[in-house]
Amino acid sequence: MIETEYVILKEAYSLGTDVQAIKDFYTEWADTYDTDLLLAIGYAGAEIAAEALCKHVSDTALILDAGCGTGLVGIELIKRKFDLTIDGIDLTPVMLEHSRKKGAYRKLNEADLFEPLREHEDDIYEGIACVGVFSKGHVGPHGLDELVRIAKPGAPIVLTVLETAFEDGGFKEKIEQLEAEGMAKLLEVTLSPYYPKQEISCQLVVLEVA
Repeated sequence: MIETEYVILKEAYSLGTDVQAIKDFYTEWADTYDTDLLLAIGYAGAEIAAEALCKHVSDTALILDAGCGTGLVGIELIKRKFDLTIDGIDLTPVMLEHSRKKGAYRKLNEADLFEPLREHEDDIYEGIACVGVFSKGHVGPHGLDELVRIAKPGAPIVLTVLETAFEDGGFKEKIEQLEAEGMAKLLEVTLSPYYPKQEISCQLVVLEVA
């Protein structure tokens, strides 16, 4: 791994829960984000998540890309199902501007996944993708509660969790809790390449909302 690339990833995953630090970091990274991830670092998260979600939704489903960043997941979704309607939310306004330029989204709004999504009603979305958000360095397992709330019964939620954070970060336990409470059913958890060039993997999780 080139040292510069290593530093970017290391910093991204060491931001903790300081919302302003996260926003500042991604604001500075936004202009080179796509090139750094796709070409230099080698990123597979958007593709594997879009592929998984599209297996479980109709061709015209209403989708939320939660933590959409620069819109890489939106692009991968419409490659597979062009007639999807996709909304995106993200913490960082500059990242949302890059998403807007891609033309994959119906609407894009700033939102903080550390907090309740107060502008979103219950049972709205027919599918949700949340890629690159859940880890030790970003949003913790509590963020799943809001995604479950705003998804329709039967809707899939696809998320990626870094392999190193899945158990240690409490995500496995949270998913088991959601199942025990009858809030969601675990359909799939698969160890998948996330940054293949760097040999970094994630757990690709597919939940079905009850």
